[in-house]
Amino acid sequence: MSPVALSLVVIAAFAHATWNLASKRASAIGLPFILLGAIASTVLWLPIAGVDLAINGADLRWMLLGSGVSAVIHVGYMWVLQRGYAHGDISVVYPMARGTGPLLSVVFAIVLFHEHPSALALAGAAVVVAGIVGIGLSTGRPVQPGMRGPDQPGMRRAGIHRMLGPGILYGLLTGVTIAVYTLWDAFTVNDLGVSPVAFMVGCSLGEVVLLAPVLVRRRAEVVAVWRRFRWQVVIVGVLSPLSYILVLSAVQLAPVSLVAPARELSVVLVSLAGWLILREPKPAQRMAGAVVVLGGVAMLALS
Repeated sequence: MSPVALSLVVIAAFAHATWNLASKRASAIGLPFILLGAIASTVLWLPIAGVDLAINGADLRWMLLGSGVSAVIHVGYMWVLQRGYAHGDISVVYPMARGTGPLLSVVFAIVLFHEHPSALALAGAAVVVAGIVGIGLSTGRPVQPGMRGPDQPGMRRAGIHRMLGPGILYGLLTGVTIAVYTLWDAFTVNDLGVSPVAFMVGCSLGEVVLLAPVLVRRRAEVVAVWRRFRWQVVIVGVLSPLSYILVLSAVQLAPVSLVAPARELSVVLVSLAGWLILREPKPAQRMAGAVVVLGGVAMLALS
């Protein structure tokens, strides 16, 4: 990978980690914060999209279709992500989300398209699962004295809750939405020929339209959220699109098989931030799990 491509990927990883940390700090807000982030993305990137459209042009029909469908998916993605951050640690939710997408790609290839992944791809999927399980075990609470034995239903439920806490479940759901919007976005940009910058702005505008009822019904709350979390809103509005643009630019300079695993550096960065900034528990186990997930994603990308 060229130094320029590597620099773009590293900057994208830092940008992605940073806007997720900002989103975590406002995770209890929900839809008003998501709306404000979409408004910020639209306003801040609209001039750049205008220049892009003036230079490259676009088929309005395909841009509206692609952006409209993606907006629906992205609203669901942001809502599930916010719920995950509100109920779980970022050092759990983020690796879950980032590891599930590549894993689902292998599963979809086998089940839906009857493909036969290589041994390296299957090994990578197994490594991702191992990393996810390791992180999942870090979320459980120790068994309290007096609990019933392992053969009792209560004990079995406790074991299930240990492995499938809110952070794990929302992280996995977020990974599902990532896989869905990744497939659709790739189809829109590659097959429909829509410019990535214009497409992202159209998607953000679509999110604003979908969430407009929130502004109408909860206007005072939206204003209060802006006053309290304006910097987090701006960070999401700038860095969320930027991280994606940088990755697309890197793909034009280097093979996807190298760019894809390198961008998952953000998994380690977020785990470090969860430990050093947010002081989340069990940092060693979660960092180890994040590194394992990163290794599994790299194996999937290289297969």
